[in-house]
Amino acid sequence: METWDAIRARRNVRQFSARPIEPGDLDRILEAGRLTPSASNWQPWDFVVVTDPERLKELAGVWRGAWHVADSPAAVAIITPPVDPERETMLHFDVGQVVMSLMLAAADLGIGAGHAHVDDQELARKVLGFPADRHCAHLISFGYPADRPLRPRTKVNRRPFDELVHRDRW
Repeated sequence: METWDAIRARRNVRQFSARPIEPGDLDRILEAGRLTPSASNWQPWDFVVVTDPERLKELAGVWRGAWHVADSPAAVAIITPPVDPERETMLHFDVGQVVMSLMLAAADLGIGAGHAHVDDQELARKVLGFPADRHCAHLISFGYPADRPLRPRTKVNRRPFDELVHRDRW
């Protein structure tokens, strides 16, 4: 898929088919995350990849909205370091970039993705084993959509272009 098509095809997917993700495709998604730009090349993330069905079910308990993780073929947890308040904005920006890189790379392969907040850090730490000084910023579930394949949308539910684009001034 071309980049523009991947952008137009990407949507939040939370119901997945039972089809597994090929290890090479999962590695390609993770490589897209690894190559994501960050402020001052900081790269403030580590990824924990989960494909074990029992672990995915347990991981889904980190937040009420993470239910889709339980039935996904794979999930990636984004683990971040402790930061000073001055760097927190950069951390949020960088994590947002890496999430989108992972999701666009998945869409390029026809793989759907759904993001989830992590409320229960202790459960996340227990399931994933990350160090006590780290934080699980987000979970992303990955899999082939159960309902319909990803394809570029012709009708989008978005604000009109001319309503949200302002040139030179508001």
